Amino acid sequence: MTTYIIRRLLLMIPTFFGITILVFSILQMVPGGPYEQELLRIRSQMMLTGEGGGGGGDMAMVEIPEEAKVRLKEFYGLNYPAPVRYLIWLGVWPKEIDNHEVAFELGATESIFKLKKTESLLVRAEDEEFAVYNMDGTAADKWHARLLSYDDVTGAPNVKIYKRRLRGILLGNLGVSYKYAEPVWTLIKERIHISAYFGLISFFLSYLVCIPLGIAKALRHGSKFDTISSVIVFVGYSTPGWILGALLLVYFGGGSFWDVFPLGEFRSEYFEYMNFFEKIVDQLHHTILPVIAYMVAAFATLTVLMKNSLLENLSQDYVRTAFAKGLSEKRVVFFHTVRNSLIPIATGIGGLLGVWLAGSYLIEKVFNIQGIGLLSYMAVINRDYPIVMGFMVIGTVIRLLGNLTSDMCYAAIDPRIRFK
Repeated sequence: MTTYIIRRLLLMIPTFFGITILVFSILQMVPGGPYEQELLRIRSQMMLTGEGGGGGGDMAMVEIPEEAKVRLKEFYGLNYPAPVRYLIWLGVWPKEIDNHEVAFELGATESIFKLKKTESLLVRAEDEEFAVYNMDGTAADKWHARLLSYDDVTGAPNVKIYKRRLRGILLGNLGVSYKYAEPVWTLIKERIHISAYFGLISFFLSYLVCIPLGIAKALRHGSKFDTISSVIVFVGYSTPGWILGALLLVYFGGGSFWDVFPLGEFRSEYFEYMNFFEKIVDQLHHTILPVIAYMVAAFATLTVLMKNSLLENLSQDYVRTAFAKGLSEKRVVFFHTVRNSLIPIATGIGGLLGVWLAGSYLIEKVFNIQGIGLLSYMAVINRDYPIVMGFMVIGTVIRLLGNLTSDMCYAAIDPRIRFK
């Protein structure tokens, strides 16, 4: 068992890199990225202010200074080739950090730059090359300098000083959001418990309801109960969770019908001022509708899978042998057949757990739940690629570990399985 787990964990490494390379490459090729979106915003602003020389209201004719484009590319990391950007994102290629600009005075060959309250650096021009020194004349450790441009009026150079440091996901750094200007991990950490709350509740309720329902349908196969429950189950299966969520809000969220449940969100605005009992009631009040929307997609799949698996096992020879030995129907079904019927259910535990833990884009959007699903949805809309990649990393790791969890459950249910 230990050897198998180690082998599976090692196989996760190339799988993880393969997924990240594919997603990263797609994001680089998709038109209308954050750089293009920012250029469009600048052109719109320049048209409103009458700058840029655009004629006839044609936005494409608005001229953006080349220096601004260069700085935008540096901000979004587009000044490196795509393979280097991927290595920087991983954390195996140094990235420029602590960027600061130094403007030289007219005719000056060096400029003092105040970096911190207690630290000043001397940037010196040496024949088109620039070096950074401490005030005592020694070389400033790990600091670099690069020419940005020359002032159009004075001809004095504008220089950027920076440090290079390894920062990436392998070092625990998921990057910084373009929109929020905060570390991606901080944004995800603030919301992941919300998605996990709804996901885990939906996960356990789905199995607690679907397994007994599947058993009941198999034991009453062909009855009115089986027929009516099948109709209800498949109607639910054909309805996407986010559409069902919208309908529930219309009917029970104070729309044109009953005002029974809130319109969404994780908790009420004044939750922290409530007493303990009121907090429990409020949390449950905000939980019921989203959980129903979460469960509806997996409800029919798990129920029908459990029913069909149990029906198949009931027709096996070992069941007829058990009945021939005089065992009761209850013992044969619940102590022999049901255990074997759970094997197909166990194989999907990891995948479903990964989906629910990672949140749902559309369900969280419908209910305005500030989880990582909604965060990632807004990141896709806003082209906030660091959040998209950070969410992808967490989702990939959860799903890979979920698949290993499925194998463990598979071995625990079926004694014939031995991982050697």
